[in-house]
Amino acid sequence: MIPGKPRAAVMSLSVAIFGTLMLQSVSSQNAGFVKSPLSETKLTGDTFELYCDVVGNPTPEIQWWYSEINRADSFRQLWDGARKRRVSIGTAYGVNSVSVLGVSHLTLDDAGTYECRASNDPRRNDLHQNPATTWIRAQATVTVLQKPTIAVSEPVTITPEVDSILLQCNLTSAYGNPQESYWMKNGEEISGTRTSNKNAEHRLNRPRGDDAGVYMCVYNFDMAPPANATIEIKSAPMITGHKRSENKNEGEHAVLYCKSVGYPHPVWTWYKIDHTGIRDIDNSTGRFFISSRENYTELHIANLDINLDPGEYMCNATNIIGTHNEKSVLRVRSLLAPLWPLLGVLAEIIILVIIIVVYEKRKKPEDLQDDDDLAGPVKTNSTNNHKDKNLRQRNTN
Repeated sequence: MIPGKPRAAVMSLSVAIFGTLMLQSVSSQNAGFVKSPLSETKLTGDTFELYCDVVGNPTPEIQWWYSEINRADSFRQLWDGARKRRVSIGTAYGVNSVSVLGVSHLTLDDAGTYECRASNDPRRNDLHQNPATTWIRAQATVTVLQKPTIAVSEPVTITPEVDSILLQCNLTSAYGNPQESYWMKNGEEISGTRTSNKNAEHRLNRPRGDDAGVYMCVYNFDMAPPANATIEIKSAPMITGHKRSENKNEGEHAVLYCKSVGYPHPVWTWYKIDHTGIRDIDNSTGRFFISSRENYTELHIANLDINLDPGEYMCNATNIIGTHNEKSVLRVRSLLAPLWPLLGVLAEIIILVIIIVVYEKRKKPEDLQDDDDLAGPVKTNSTNNHKDKNLRQRNTN
């Protein structure tokens, strides 16, 4: 018997077991909440969403559970599509586990405690294990209140005959008196409309197309969510701005636009006007692109063709109340257009030189002789020489 060998084997086995345990402890991480669901108060008919973000290694599993108010011992698991498809659950597993619980078209029965459960314990689904020891939990309480009743005035259509419009909201039933009320138009608050009255009013004097839109009366409460109601003011579209003309060079990119007022938002259409009349835009070349959003539209024309693209274009705005259109003129210049003034000057110079040369070549010989006669005889110094000669002769005598 060699006592050293069994002892060495035992030591090696102990080291191996210890190393495995240490590796597992380093690589594994218990589940923990990064973001927990928050309690909310909602009105009937509204929608709520609860978020749950969990970290751990391995990636934790997430479940959603529900319990009615004051019945914490009656939790039931929620599934995607429950409550007649009003419940939606979306979960993504990656480095973290992220899950979103949503419930739409709330009723009073949807109030209660909602619980996010997470675990990466291998024994989490073992029925013999206590869930309290294998799952971590985070709860949120959702309170659902009966939505207040608000009586509103009828929708109105703006016409030339309408001189004034009175918008009214009357809070007929609520869970308390409102702190204040105010008006909004197309999602923006109208200044100077805040009041503490249950009966909220807003008057439009001499309404025009830009007064059309969705108006909302909003009531704020001390211990409850705001309540609101909407009134639609409609009108035919009216184009208030457009590019009357556009000058571009061939091969460039042109943009024509139109913007309008009125509600509902119009359907936009662009046309080309030529000698045959009004016709739809021919996009067989793929150079035309129309971009429209609500009360604004743009027509883009790429790689302009001097033979095909110049002319009149018309934008048309149409809704259920009426229609309106405006025209724009597109001019396309040749690439040589900037050179035309210089070429004109050069042409004038060349013509002038040609005229001078031709004139000089066509002169008659008689004209040249006349020019010589007009010049007269050429004076010489012979007279002076004679005077000098006589003067020398006298001195000799």
